[in-house]
Amino acid sequence: MTTSTVRIVSLFPELLGTYGDGGNAAVLARRLQWRDIAHDHVTVDATDAIPTTGDIYLVGGGEDGPQTEASRRLLADGGLHRAVERGAVVFAVCAGMQILGHRFPDGAGRDQPGLGLLDCVTIRVDRPRAVGELLTTDATIALDGGTMPLGSLTGFENHAGRTVPGEGVRPLGAVAVGEGNGDGSEGIVAGRVIGTYLHGPALARNPALADALLSFVVGDDLAPLDDTEVDALRADRIRAARAHELAPRRSWRDRLRRT
Repeated sequence: MTTSTVRIVSLFPELLGTYGDGGNAAVLARRLQWRDIAHDHVTVDATDAIPTTGDIYLVGGGEDGPQTEASRRLLADGGLHRAVERGAVVFAVCAGMQILGHRFPDGAGRDQPGLGLLDCVTIRVDRPRAVGELLTTDATIALDGGTMPLGSLTGFENHAGRTVPGEGVRPLGAVAVGEGNGDGSEGIVAGRVIGTYLHGPALARNPALADALLSFVVGDDLAPLDDTEVDALRADRIRAARAHELAPRRSWRDRLRRT
């Protein structure tokens, strides 16, 4: 296990912080603290240069206008690309995942260039907005020394676009409840670059996923933690999602469009 400081970098929270995804940084920091692993959390504003020496970069969700602006600034800076080239981990949620692909639609439906760090494109479809609980079947993630089981991934989604994976990536999991990418899969994984539609924050609802991100950096021999309280919350959310207790009410127009 590494004895150096784990550097967590949150990118552009003023643009990509709509749905509380900033909590993912707090989860990573606390799980390192509980294990007595030194860490540092840096918040990078949209006007700042992106440091290339981070270990884990976090990109959150946002609305159409801020998403387009964030993508433009990330492309112009190039720091995230250089960090990925040196082996950094990237965890991106919703609009953040769309930005990491090749292209995504803006608020007017026009294609905007993404960063190309994930082999995927996001498109607009004539279907209702995906809103509500999102649940996967049991998921795993590939680490340098093998695979790590994640269990069911739980969160909520709120997005209009659907993401089409390319041949060079694999999904984070298969959808059990909700929409996800739109093809029965949820999320995109390419090495250490991971995208998902899971809000929640995702790492608060899914501590095994948080530990998988940390394992990329510190090794896969992380000391176990007592997640009893989180497990109880997860069990409740998974049960409620499967029972569709949290499903949003749809208009008759949306119900017709779904059929």
